Amino acid sequence: MTHTLDITKEHCPMTFVKTKLKLAQIAEGDILEVLLTDGEPLNNVPRSATEQGFKVLDISKVEGNIHKVTIQK
Repeated sequence: MTHTLDITKEHCPMTFVKTKLKLAQIAEGDILEVLLTDGEPLNNVPRSATEQGFKVLDISKVEGNIHKVTIQK
């Protein structure tokens, strides 16, 4: 199952806190698509997810400064 989380209005460190909370709510093997902005969120969320043992499947630009990070739990 695929879930979506929009953290484009959040700032670090809340970006990964909210991502981690959402990952805790979904089932093992599920996908979380995180919408976030350039800069710290784009640098920190994929790195932190990997450090926590999650698999970052894809990072793609959506529009403007918005990106989508696809993480598998």
